[in-house]
Amino acid sequence: MFQIIINSVVLSLIHATIPNHWLPLVAIGKVERWNKSTTLWATVISGFAHVASTILIGIIVGWAGYKLASSYHYISKIAAPAILIIFGGVYIASNFLGHKHHHHFDEQLAPNTPFVTVVLSLSIGMFFSPCIELESYYFTAGTFGWAGIIVVSLIYLVVTVAAMVTYVALAIEGINRFNWRFLEMNEKAIVGAVLIMVGLTTYFINF
Repeated sequence: MFQIIINSVVLSLIHATIPNHWLPLVAIGKVERWNKSTTLWATVISGFAHVASTILIGIIVGWAGYKLASSYHYISKIAAPAILIIFGGVYIASNFLGHKHHHHFDEQLAPNTPFVTVVLSLSIGMFFSPCIELESYYFTAGTFGWAGIIVVSLIYLVVTVAAMVTYVALAIEGINRFNWRFLEMNEKAIVGAVLIMVGLTTYFINF
């Protein structure tokens, strides 16, 4: 279970670092002339919406892993790590073949739009843009039973939203001057590499 916790934290942190999860919120906040507190609240609300849909799909995937693992022992030892490695390879390949990355926000909003309208639009867009890259890990978590699924969901919720708020706050203060273009263009490759590493550690290391 400790392995599930560590891997969940790492995946959530790396995932939340991808600029399209938080950088557009900074831009929208500037366009709408929001203060820091308002922008952070918008980040929290839209972040929860995004995490909610990802978790809902993840629970279904995790349940499948739980059911299979209870019937076939090799699922937890061989199949689950193999799925992570395969999906990791697919994401890396798709990143370099297409250079396509998903967008969670619509930055083309008219200035002075009511706060509720902006946040509702962001939340709906985020809810219907779950991060499929993370769903494969739910299958592995499911092999640990419902405890694994719940742990992954709680960690993903807390770490992702907290990281999004942190990055937005830093950007507003002007501390974050890093060029995020590389991360944004290589999102799938980064997540894919992490999934492969997680798959390998799941197979070779039990802690």
